[in-house]
Amino acid sequence: MPSDIEHYQTIPVGPLGIVALDSCREMGKVVDSYISSWRRERQHEHASNIAFAGYEKDSYLIDACTPRFGSGEAKGIISESVRGKDLYILVDVLNYSITYTVCGQVNHKSPDDHFQDLKRIIAAASGKARRINVIMPFLYESRQDKRGGRESLDCAIALQELTQMGVENIITFDVHNQCVQNAIPLKGLETVRASYQYVKALLKTDEDIIIDKDHMMIISPDVGGMQRAVYFANVLGLDVGLFYKRRDYSRIVDGRNPILEHEFLGSSVEGKDVFIIDDMISSGDSMLDVATELKNRHARRIYMASTFGLFTNGLAKFDRAYEQGVFHKILTTNLIYQTPELLQKPYYVNVDMYKYISIIIDRLNHDSSMSSLLDPVDRIHRVLGKHKQALSEIE
Repeated sequence: MPSDIEHYQTIPVGPLGIVALDSCREMGKVVDSYISSWRRERQHEHASNIAFAGYEKDSYLIDACTPRFGSGEAKGIISESVRGKDLYILVDVLNYSITYTVCGQVNHKSPDDHFQDLKRIIAAASGKARRINVIMPFLYESRQDKRGGRESLDCAIALQELTQMGVENIITFDVHNQCVQNAIPLKGLETVRASYQYVKALLKTDEDIIIDKDHMMIISPDVGGMQRAVYFANVLGLDVGLFYKRRDYSRIVDGRNPILEHEFLGSSVEGKDVFIIDDMISSGDSMLDVATELKNRHARRIYMASTFGLFTNGLAKFDRAYEQGVFHKILTTNLIYQTPELLQKPYYVNVDMYKYISIIIDRLNHDSSMSSLLDPVDRIHRVLGKHKQALSEIE
């Protein structure tokens, strides 16, 4: 149970309700289990107060679905009352494992399909919920966040659509560009990072790892991710390095300008463990190029970490690179769909985020502060202190 009980002394906004869409069924079950367990154990003097009616339940999951017609059209159905509830809708727009049939042909759900299903469930609530919150780990269309020429601003439009339908809070993780918050300045858009969970997973993966500036270094694979790398470096007390992607802007290949060369800016990585941090691994070409460059500079163990592991071109190239010793481990979260193949890889480390999401929902239901969750410096320092003490006892 979360130790900071002071966050849960306020009256809940409303009875808690969780809708886990098809893309987030597993996440929804785990989150529901955590919250119901915590609330059974939580003791407070107002338990019998009418404001806490329905506070302690075996399950907060609400039965909802988005069935399809044979033509591929769909509708949203909520099978129980949501009147007065503080509603949390969980959706993974990148879960391509979900399929549906169109005129006898099997289609995999795209991000567009998942986003439409989300809107259908919001519409099915028909304005009866006291508050609607959306937990969308990968923000829909977040890479289309700015306009270059005659282009659509898909992310901004999507955010405005949701808030116009009545959504009060949108919780997302490691958004590609935080400036998208400007699209809905009067509504809640919280972007959370998995910094603490990365550190915990890293320390469990290799117990002999030494986190100080003489033995480890943080690397940003591009200029855009430098703020993320600097945050890690400051919290962990490490040096930071940067790779600059020199692209060919005269042509477009597979929707992007091809990278001509990675140029490194930073001190020597020789003999050091290296932690490469980015928001997502898409095809993986860029991350593997950076890892290869670092290995050529005689880095020791190379950890590649990303909030979202998309692996859009499969895992074969990662298998080859691992066999060649290019990298040591890959760390990504379970915020989006993970293939069974990925989970079985010897180099893969799954960074579990379900408990973190449970705490976020539990706190928001009490309308409590999120500050300590959004900036987990104290928790990171505590776990680092325990690790250093364990290392000193071994020595």
